[in-house]
Amino acid sequence: MQNSSSTLPIIIIGAGIGGLSAAIRLASAGRRVLMLEQNPQVGGKMSQFCAAGFRWDTGPSVITMRHVFAELFAAAGRHIEDYLTLIPVEPLTRYFYQDGTVLDASRNWPTMAAQIEHIEPRDIEGYLRFLAYAARLHRITGPAFIYDQPPSLRSLARVPPWDVLKIDPWLTLNQVIQRHVRSPHLRQLLQRFATYVGADPFQAPATLGVIAHVELTGGVWYPQGGIYAIAIALARLATELGVEIRTNCPVQQIVVKNSQATGVRLTDGRTLDASTVIANVDVTTVYQQLLPPEIATTPRRQQLTARETSCSGYVMLLGIEGDHPRLAHHNIFFASDYQREFTDIFQQGIPPNDPTIYVAITSKSDPDHAPPGCENWFVLVNAPAVGANFDWATQEADYRQRIFATLKRFGFDLQPRLRSQTILTPVDLAERTGAWRGALYGISSNQALNAFRRPHNRSAHVRRLYFVGGTTHPGGGVPMVTLSGKVVAEMVLADSKVMLPAPNAPP
Repeated sequence: MQNSSSTLPIIIIGAGIGGLSAAIRLASAGRRVLMLEQNPQVGGKMSQFCAAGFRWDTGPSVITMRHVFAELFAAAGRHIEDYLTLIPVEPLTRYFYQDGTVLDASRNWPTMAAQIEHIEPRDIEGYLRFLAYAARLHRITGPAFIYDQPPSLRSLARVPPWDVLKIDPWLTLNQVIQRHVRSPHLRQLLQRFATYVGADPFQAPATLGVIAHVELTGGVWYPQGGIYAIAIALARLATELGVEIRTNCPVQQIVVKNSQATGVRLTDGRTLDASTVIANVDVTTVYQQLLPPEIATTPRRQQLTARETSCSGYVMLLGIEGDHPRLAHHNIFFASDYQREFTDIFQQGIPPNDPTIYVAITSKSDPDHAPPGCENWFVLVNAPAVGANFDWATQEADYRQRIFATLKRFGFDLQPRLRSQTILTPVDLAERTGAWRGALYGISSNQALNAFRRPHNRSAHVRRLYFVGGTTHPGGGVPMVTLSGKVVAEMVLADSKVMLPAPNAPP
């Protein structure tokens, strides 16, 4: 039976990539959608910044799983090529090691094999075995944990028992990597993929090896114009489909009546009615700030805030004079003690003393992102979520010098050639994006059953309230939040056909 509220819009709080994905699918199905974004621009964590003639992407920087975006445009009856130009990146990433070794990760097997042979000939077979292992992980876990509704015991039961054993649920990613390759260089390269979801490879489950598969086999793509071109393209498509997007429109609270979401109250005091509310906001932040106290009870809030979070990030947007031919589009400068780095982050709650540094230079692919003779460096260091053990307000300047000193040891003395410098700490990320404690990927993926711990896309406490984005199923990363929009849209469309019973959830 169609609910009488169906003439009201579906309101989406936040115009991040997950929200835009859901809006496109709902509008394609004929639903009226209103998006409310507190910032001046759409995109959520995917944003951009310009200064002194330089341009930077300030959020995601690596795009994989091109098919996910192509399928979204196809679902709206469009061709992705009419909105985005996705260029394959080669090398995928250039890796710099403390001993002077430089390795270009590549999808081209002869290129990759030649480099592996130079480092450790026996690892040629081991690397291939690991790729096959990661492909098997994708085949087994994809249907149950990535491309479908949130996992449950029922969905897990559909996985043949012999396949469950093949994903090594009792092993960490590091343990599996050590079984396949001998070289410390290759081990460190493969361990890094846990950081794509803000996890520790020495604690995180082996199933995160699926991330290695989608990049090392599927490749890395760069949207011409910058990563933010994805947000622009999705907003354009949504608008063409009739979605109304209001920026500079912060929401104060989700209105709940009789355990059902009926609209939102804006910070200016206005109330907007809705048939359904979708929160493209960190789920913990929703309970901390956007739900009334009778719903966001103390036990419920404490349950969310007590969970270990993913890591955050420390970002430097640097405008640098000069050209650096030794660098590629994506670059990694590895720490000497990788395990210590994650101990600092997850156990000590401090930024790594000896950090691994990621540098993306989009002016390598889009020269107009920097003035002539210059480069735009996006520098990212994994950092703990905001906590009591490090004060970014008083300690950031010293940590910045540590990053510059580390890059100088690798041969890149940047400070004398700085034209522009902007810093984003985990505190800034929390304030700008609503990420709880600045954690970029929600709850931690350092536990084997993390997929079952993530907040469900359908609220357990409020009818017609849904969650989309990196803190709910299927997780963080641009392709994952795009898939999250698909999951939520399917739920909303299915639920709108029936009157749901009142939620029966624990306090």
